[in-house]
Amino acid sequence: MAGPSPSPHKPRRKAKRAVNAASNLANITALSDVNPVETLVRAPSFPLSALLWPARGFVTEWEVLPLILMGVGLFRWAAGLWGYSGFQKPPMFGDYEAQRHWMEITTQLPISQWYFHDLQWWGLDYPPLTAYHSWLCGKIGSLINPSWFALFSSRGLHDANLKVFMRATVLVSEYLIYIPAVVVFTRRFSRLNGVSTWSSAVALVAILMQPATILIDHVHFQYNTVMLGLVVASMSSLLAGRNLWACVFFVAALGFKQMALYYSFSIFSYLLAICVFPRINISRFVAIAATTAISFALLILPIVVGTLHDVKRGIDARPDLDGPRPPLPLFPQLANYLDTEAFYYPVVEQLVQIVHRIFPFARGLFEDKVANFWCALNVIVKVKKYPAPLLQRASLLATLASILPPNLVLFLRPRKHLLPLAFAATAWGFFLFSYQVHEKSVLLPLMPMTLMLAGNHGLSKQIRAWVGFANILGCWTMFPLLKRVDLAMPYTVLTLLWAYLLGLPPTSISVYAPEETKALSQWVTIFLHAPFYLAMALWHVLELNVVPPADKPDLWTVANVGIGAVGFGLCYIWCLGKLVVDSEIIPKSWFSKKTKLKSQ
Repeated sequence: MAGPSPSPHKPRRKAKRAVNAASNLANITALSDVNPVETLVRAPSFPLSALLWPARGFVTEWEVLPLILMGVGLFRWAAGLWGYSGFQKPPMFGDYEAQRHWMEITTQLPISQWYFHDLQWWGLDYPPLTAYHSWLCGKIGSLINPSWFALFSSRGLHDANLKVFMRATVLVSEYLIYIPAVVVFTRRFSRLNGVSTWSSAVALVAILMQPATILIDHVHFQYNTVMLGLVVASMSSLLAGRNLWACVFFVAALGFKQMALYYSFSIFSYLLAICVFPRINISRFVAIAATTAISFALLILPIVVGTLHDVKRGIDARPDLDGPRPPLPLFPQLANYLDTEAFYYPVVEQLVQIVHRIFPFARGLFEDKVANFWCALNVIVKVKKYPAPLLQRASLLATLASILPPNLVLFLRPRKHLLPLAFAATAWGFFLFSYQVHEKSVLLPLMPMTLMLAGNHGLSKQIRAWVGFANILGCWTMFPLLKRVDLAMPYTVLTLLWAYLLGLPPTSISVYAPEETKALSQWVTIFLHAPFYLAMALWHVLELNVVPPADKPDLWTVANVGIGAVGFGLCYIWCLGKLVVDSEIIPKSWFSKKTKLKSQ
């Protein structure tokens, strides 16, 4: 007799779903700041968790993710409806025109002329991967409307359809690189730290809604998230133990924007440490070195092959020159040792020119007012009057002094959960003390610091307070830049929206509500942050209503620089201090002994 027909139901899958739901409910403590039992009956503690609260136990990770991606995508596209850098502002028209012009020259000129063409009009000054990306975007755009990238005649073009295309290139690039990298990193980092799936989802929304990134890339107009996404992919690979892929992704990040050097010491320290501890691993070291070298070679290969091909066709990299070629920039003495008629000389000239363009030492310590140490110091002591070589050495020494401590900790304690803290502390050091810093470079330390939201206690009040403080302050220091290009409104909307979602000032002070278990540390945080929030609010009131004296036209910008530099210094100290504590490089017993001695 045949047995009963199998049931159409799948109880195992249902049970697994129930277990996942129970796990999410039990581990959502960070979202409500109460114990797991109270979590079931208490309301969430900040608006972002409240917004996503109703679905916390009834959907899987893969059902939540599409909703998140659609939501953050709509915000990005809506932000792009505002203006952009340089809109109807001759003669140079801003960063939007720079990016459009690079699409123009990479599609209309031979590859050997890319880094030499008309350097006075937004000459290409980013590494080769940016050029290849511009070439791809320009080729696609030319299929739609060739006049968008017609050489010379398209300069300063503000066609509405071109704006839609340019905005779309930012969004597509971000959804191909940055957002997948952040999603994967958040999942891996949360699992590493034992964070629940639902808490990880809330952290993911907070990270992807980071206002500074949206303001600069989708409003002001740039492609920073491509570089940042490649760095996040490198960090994610380190979490997964895929060290060679980490090298490939990081070389690609350097190949897209040279500012990725902000993270280079941390990548180097971690990779070197895993080759040394717990025992020396020569084969791993050789594999990492070889992968890095091959990645760099593949990165510049199109430039090298293209230059040799242009030489063979009789195309000169510098057709504007009729007489003898000038000495190589940066290394003029090389002309004494190289044969300028040799087949390899155009390649050498090309590579030296690329280095010269992407490392603008000739521009001085800083061009504009930025909230870092040097600009703040220049208010008191006019440092720009000193010789450039002296300032370069001072900047180098100060930068090394600031980045060595976090990287020494990471080398001695190569723990995966320390990566965001080490990356953040190192990037803050670079931002505060390095040479030729731009105000938009604050995105680099903000990125790893914001990723901490996905870690252990990442949504707790203490970490939310510091991550939120850094992001709000970072947006505020970029306000003079955004206001110059008529983007004060999106700055206000996006910054206040993110502050509201995370329960941060000026929309809420709930993140600073003292708890019995951490009352002292929270009071210290309040004492440190409150003056800055008050100063930012007062600054906006004064900047809006009070005209600065005629002899001090940059008064409000200078005040912004000074306040921002001190605040970013606090962020660096906090990241470094937390890195030291979390690494346990100083034994906990040392602290307990000191406590006992004080009590006696």
